[in-house]
Amino acid sequence: MKIQDIYIYPIKSLGGIRVEKAQVLTKGFRWDRRWMLVDESGKFLTQRTLHHMALLQVSLQEEGLMVQHKHRAELNLEIPFVPETDEFIPVNVWDDSLKGQIVSSRANQWFSKILKVNCKLVFMPESTVRNVEEKYSTNGETVSFADAMPYLLIGQSSLDDLNQKLDTPVPMERFRPNIVFSGGKAFEEDSWNEIIIGETRFKVTKPCARCVLTTVDQNTGTKGKEPLRTLATYRLKDKKVLFGQNLISLDHGVVKIGDKIIIK
Repeated sequence: MKIQDIYIYPIKSLGGIRVEKAQVLTKGFRWDRRWMLVDESGKFLTQRTLHHMALLQVSLQEEGLMVQHKHRAELNLEIPFVPETDEFIPVNVWDDSLKGQIVSSRANQWFSKILKVNCKLVFMPESTVRNVEEKYSTNGETVSFADAMPYLLIGQSSLDDLNQKLDTPVPMERFRPNIVFSGGKAFEEDSWNEIIIGETRFKVTKPCARCVLTTVDQNTGTKGKEPLRTLATYRLKDKKVLFGQNLISLDHGVVKIGDKIIIK
């Protein structure tokens, strides 16, 4: 088994980026979910309710990020890696309350216009600490603006198994993994406790419970019923639809496409 794809999602719930290699940090891959859009009350925004967020694609530039509308290239925004303000506001990700650094008034205006909702873009500097839930933590790990865990791993065989059951196959991007591996049986990752990728150790913490975001077509921004409906017929446990495994990193390092996975 080896690493097939590596993805980062710099701005939570916008389009992800496939990279050849990534730096493993406690909070997640470098630049992964370090930015987030929030509403006027500081609550995080996602494709769960704003499906058209899927139409905004992010890319890495030398000095920062570029956000571009997938169907209107003239709608684009450059975001420097270093925020232009020193202003922090209270923000919420599920039950976690923390501080987010406002990036710029320009970014706020651009996203508010595109998404048709008043919102702000915030950044998570290293000084902002958000702890992984204690029962899944090993050494007091922290996490970015991700839903709960720093890393998500899915086997290509697991998606292949699902797609055999669907009338219309879905791409892996619907599930927003960080690490996709090839080889092995479908859902083999469900039985893992600790793995090594390259020279970096990861602990498998819990299955990933899936939501309506998986039903949003990433090219059209429209919502359907699949693949959640089909997954619910054979991947349901305790009223949760499970697909993929969450991880924390036990080391820092670099992982690359082609790295082998060693099961401990």
